[in-house]
Amino acid sequence: MRNRIFGLEIEYGCMPPERDPFLSPDLISVRAKDRVFGREGLGFVDTHYRGRDEPPGNGGFLFNGGRLYIDMGHIEFASPECSGLFDLVAADRAGELIVQRALSQLGLADTASFFKNNIDHYTGATFGCHENYLVRREVPFSQRLLPALLPFFVTRQIFAGAGRVGCHNDVFDSGNNEGQPIDFQLSQRADHIVTEIYQWIQFSRAIINTRDEPLADWGLYRRLHLLVGDSNMSEYVTALKVGTTAVLIELLEQGVWTDIRLLDPVQAIRDVSRDPSYRWEVQLEDGRYITAVELQLSYLELAEKHLRGREPEIDWVLREWRFVLEALAVDPMSLIDRLDWVAKKWLLQSFADAEGLDWQDPWLQSLDLEYHNLNPARGLYFDLRRRGMTKKLVDDERVNLAMVTPPQDTRARARSEVMRSLTNHKARYVIEWDSIYVEDEKYLNLDDPFQTYDLEVQDFISEFQRPATS
Repeated sequence: MRNRIFGLEIEYGCMPPERDPFLSPDLISVRAKDRVFGREGLGFVDTHYRGRDEPPGNGGFLFNGGRLYIDMGHIEFASPECSGLFDLVAADRAGELIVQRALSQLGLADTASFFKNNIDHYTGATFGCHENYLVRREVPFSQRLLPALLPFFVTRQIFAGAGRVGCHNDVFDSGNNEGQPIDFQLSQRADHIVTEIYQWIQFSRAIINTRDEPLADWGLYRRLHLLVGDSNMSEYVTALKVGTTAVLIELLEQGVWTDIRLLDPVQAIRDVSRDPSYRWEVQLEDGRYITAVELQLSYLELAEKHLRGREPEIDWVLREWRFVLEALAVDPMSLIDRLDWVAKKWLLQSFADAEGLDWQDPWLQSLDLEYHNLNPARGLYFDLRRRGMTKKLVDDERVNLAMVTPPQDTRARARSEVMRSLTNHKARYVIEWDSIYVEDEKYLNLDDPFQTYDLEVQDFISEFQRPATS
């Protein structure tokens, strides 16, 4: 999308070998990270502190323009800056391959696992899939952007949810589930969202994080940072959730928005996630009720009116958004090949029926987790893919290329080129999203994520590679 930069941050869960008490999830994650930067040589490890919680060696930038690091014990991959939906899908898949290959090369692929999910059924912990969108600063953030997008994020889970067996801490929702256990819900994150907006991630999981950290020209841009989404295995869902969000931001930047307001967004996000009837009703501020599909259609119709024909990727988003919403209104289970929560529920229901299990059986929680296993030989999603039951958007060649190559139309290309030029050049460096420092005060500003900085990069490389004069 020509006017948008976006990216994903994925925290991968880890399950250690059952019979090795010395290999904890944290240790495996650190060893995998070290493998990526050491034996694999896929990037440069940080040699400096990046805030209080990232000491030297905690992670680093990759040659594909992204970052790999340890966050609260989890190995995390942050994609490079992307302006194309399918570039983002390829980068997201590349992150999966990088961490899984590191696990294999550690000799642990048969006994340990990385998972691209958001919950631990056994401890109740949750970990994130964060989305980032560059927004032009002239859009009033608190007064317009936040209230306009909250209803969208609450209801987006009807196509973006990854699916979950049960609920957080076995909490029953007596108001909407008549005191019955929750068998299955749309979203892994919905139960863990406690407020609408908040600044500090560590202290409160909000639908939208309000910390103002653009990692770009502060006067021009702001970064919309989302905590609400699930980690998706489906390439189609990744493109659709990011694409629909980017489309609505485009509308807001054009001064077009809707005045829909929810009475209680936090309660609504849980109600939609847990509703087994698929009606997915939410209450508006004025007391009326509307279904999630109807609300999403109102956003879609606004986007179709103002953005159709603008560019091919936007047209793809509008076309697929309508297809999915119309299918959800008639038969959600017809979307097995597209939506994660539908595919997972179909798999688990089929297994439960064959084995005579109810939804409270721990076996189903285990299978829930295996849907997200990054090992292609064991992950249930990959089994569906082998059987031709999933919709692919990018081929393996493009994903493999994205492991080592950045998008060619954003500043990620500049960062990667400078890093490669430093490979055989002994120099101290500090690499950041928006700048690069090399010893002797050589500095490259990368404030504009839309630029590739070709001339500046060549001048910068020539400067630090020039032999010192006596």
